[in-house]
Amino acid sequence: MPRKITPYKDSSLSKKEQIAQMFDTISREYDGLNRVISFGIDIKWRNRVVALVGLHNPDTILDIATGTGDLAINLTKTNAKKIVGLDISEGMLNVGREKIKVKELSHNIDMVVGDSENLPFDDGSFDAITVAFGVRNFETLETGLTEILRVLKPGGVFVVLETSVPKKFPFRQGYFLYAKIFLPLIGKLFSKDKQAYGYLSASATKFPCGDAFNNILSQIGFIKVKDLPQTFGVATIYTATKQ
Repeated sequence: MPRKITPYKDSSLSKKEQIAQMFDTISREYDGLNRVISFGIDIKWRNRVVALVGLHNPDTILDIATGTGDLAINLTKTNAKKIVGLDISEGMLNVGREKIKVKELSHNIDMVVGDSENLPFDDGSFDAITVAFGVRNFETLETGLTEILRVLKPGGVFVVLETSVPKKFPFRQGYFLYAKIFLPLIGKLFSKDKQAYGYLSASATKFPCGDAFNNILSQIGFIKVKDLPQTFGVATIYTATKQ
């Protein structure tokens, strides 16, 4: 993905710093707008991620770019003993901590601020690692994926949920209309940060989805790489393991 796609074109901050700033700004509105923007289908996609992770009966799970913790919370259904949600945005994590406290899951889930490209964990720390709608925000995609491979246990599973561009007519054309018109418009109307949803739209359409992402995962060193398109291809779940 082109690295010049950043939230704020005129900012002197790095992409990583801009991402943290953007999500801090929209943290309180993110969950509500996300349901509207995805028409609620993202809930079904996350449930499929949980089901795939659950097949491996993990004891420890790392959810990177956890945001407000929706996936981390859902991953408790796998009966994992420990789940760590990591995100670069303290604002998003604070929203997640509130949700976790209400659900009385603080004993099971830790929410920590951290950089996906410099993970604060030892080699082979986790049985499973997930990322939902976060890999396209990595400043350097390959660096983040290499770090994920490092902290994943041998035989562990890596599951990614990310936006993708449909291949077939008319879904492909409809997707571009949605991404270039509807998504930025919703952001301008309802978000405090008028540029944030323009960035989210642009980064979604430019992400190397499907075979392109499979190839990157394989080059990094993951094995058994598979992609599972969702809802006409507007999102894709990727699974991979470590040798």
